[in-house]
Amino acid sequence: MISVPFNDPVLEARLSSMHPDGMSVFLLGGGQLRGAFFHGTRFVSRMRAQHRLGLLETMVLGQASLCGALLIPTMKGRDRAVFRYDTQGPAAGFSVEANSEGYVRGFLLQDPIPLQKPLESWDLAPFFGPGLVSVIRFPEGVREPVTGSVEIKHRNIARDLTEYFLVSEQTETAFNTGIQFDHEGRLAGAGGLYLQVMPGADPELVEAASRAFAAAPSLGQWFAEGGDREDIIFGLFRGMEPAVVLERDIIFDCPCSRENFAQHLKNLGRDELQDMVSDGKDPVEIVCHNCSSVYQFTLGEISSFIEG
Repeated sequence: MISVPFNDPVLEARLSSMHPDGMSVFLLGGGQLRGAFFHGTRFVSRMRAQHRLGLLETMVLGQASLCGALLIPTMKGRDRAVFRYDTQGPAAGFSVEANSEGYVRGFLLQDPIPLQKPLESWDLAPFFGPGLVSVIRFPEGVREPVTGSVEIKHRNIARDLTEYFLVSEQTETAFNTGIQFDHEGRLAGAGGLYLQVMPGADPELVEAASRAFAAAPSLGQWFAEGGDREDIIFGLFRGMEPAVVLERDIIFDCPCSRENFAQHLKNLGRDELQDMVSDGKDPVEIVCHNCSSVYQFTLGEISSFIEG
């Protein structure tokens, strides 16, 4: 990935003064429930810069990417997963890929998202219509991916992912994300919280944890105002034996490179490469849809791929 500079001293100063990004994986009730709390202000800022997104687009892909990051604690080994939202609404949807090593990437299916009138709130429901929520898992060592899909029910990214886990994976799981902007449209805070019930959990503990989860403050505002992860985990879930078992980094990044795209070009058919040369556009630009990195190849290089 070619990292795009922020070119915004105010944003850079804000990010440098905040608590660091990171994910805390925790247990409640001695392992009867597991969860993760992710501070992702830098993560969403990087995603926004890479794709050069507007406010609405940042809100949609930002929430989707935070949810994608929260899928990571559900993985084993070197697994990866793709979280998709395909809708008939103006937003069209998104595709977010996360892997167990802590890397997330993704893109919008429609950018920019068309607006019929100025935004009146951050309720994204008007931009989502009928469609499907899908999670495609790629377990390590398994040849075929495992795919599950449910219909969009809530037109809310976190709630629809919650619905997916209940219906498709038969697991009581809850997701919550939050993104906060300042008055000038800069990102001020972003975070996500996930909680999952383990088999045999005490119903009273589950009920208490559910009430606490529902009472969580706006996560974007929490981090924008200087909050940290521990205060939420040990404050919100006090009395439920909260225990942090793992701290890990989560990064918006993409493994694309000029070398990888050169190999893709070499694998194209002779006719396709010849069409590129005949078009006469020099250099040829290839854009990675997962991170918007742009790679250029001269017609001379394209011709060498034909000859080689």
